[in-house]
Amino acid sequence: DMDVTRATDATRVDENGLIEDVLANVPRIDYTGGGCPHILAEPQRTNEVTYSEDFSQWTLTDITLGSDGVSPSGETNANLIQTGTSGGDQVTKAFTLSATNTTTYSVFIKRVSGAEWVDFLLVKLGFSNSVKVWFNINTGAVGSNIQGGTTTLDNASVESFGNNWYKLNVTTTDTTNNTAFNIRVRTASADGSDTRVNDSSYYLWGMQLEEGSYATSYIPTSGSTVTRNQDIFTRDGIGSLINSTEGVLFVEMAALSNDLTERRITLSDGSSSDRVAIEYTLSSNQVKGRVVSESSTSANMNFTTGDIENFNKIAIKYKLNDFALWINGTEVVTDTSGAAPVGLNKLSFDNGSGSSPFLGKVKQLQVYDTALSDAQL
Repeated sequence: DMDVTRATDATRVDENGLIEDVLANVPRIDYTGGGCPHILAEPQRTNEVTYSEDFSQWTLTDITLGSDGVSPSGETNANLIQTGTSGGDQVTKAFTLSATNTTTYSVFIKRVSGAEWVDFLLVKLGFSNSVKVWFNINTGAVGSNIQGGTTTLDNASVESFGNNWYKLNVTTTDTTNNTAFNIRVRTASADGSDTRVNDSSYYLWGMQLEEGSYATSYIPTSGSTVTRNQDIFTRDGIGSLINSTEGVLFVEMAALSNDLTERRITLSDGSSSDRVAIEYTLSSNQVKGRVVSESSTSANMNFTTGDIENFNKIAIKYKLNDFALWINGTEVVTDTSGAAPVGLNKLSFDNGSGSSPFLGKVKQLQVYDTALSDAQL
């Protein structure tokens, strides 16, 4: 039972693998990845693609649009792309952004017939600055890539959405901050090939171009750019449920990216003066357990895990001169000197006072009012 702030509507993936709308100020429960669903907390992002589902508004070369098919939203709004016979098919559109180094572009695609490979191309200020990545849309494999000029490939990945739908994700960095973009999708006869495949068919849906180092969930557009505000989760006035003298904060969580930023989940007095926090740090794949009492740090326990983008079960135990950080059932760091916090009455996905917001996924969050035994932890 948490308070949620998000001034605009957003989307989530439901238990059937369908993307659906979520009303403003309602938490998003995401079912991707299998197993237990999780809360999804994402940063503010803008989809710069003004027609993310209507490819009749794009420039089509040697392409015919067929009857729409069922998209990952469960609606009949996926455009059927049919290539011709000139060997030069492409779906393309130009964009202008504010100067930015790192951008991520993504699209949902489903093969129907013909070509098994497509190349997904981002051109910046001419072909001298571009990144092209090949994807196998029959198997969901990432193929080879070509990088040119001042634009480099940071990451390329594929997510499966069932029913043969794949989401292709590409992140690039341009050291010269070019503002002119051109996105293209084209068929390919093989990995690394520039030969087009005539008489091929595939569905496209949900194109997204966003400033940032990783892809976030889909933001629909229909004629203008759309911004999804950051997800913020808090629960205030719960001092009767929290024992400031001793206790355990337990979270099963995963990061959206290992992007070397501070992201925290905190029990606090409503400020950063008294708090118990589990956080990702500025170091790669590092988890921290932190306890602060009356503005003085009582415990500062760091541990490097295998991959913070995977779910980990993390617990921090706090008690006078008795602090410990546990990860996946193993005690990894202890601290035997320090005071307990005072006046804890708030749970928040930040540092207690609004900064260092938690961006990630949470399957479980539990607060215990006693310092559990080692066997319990």
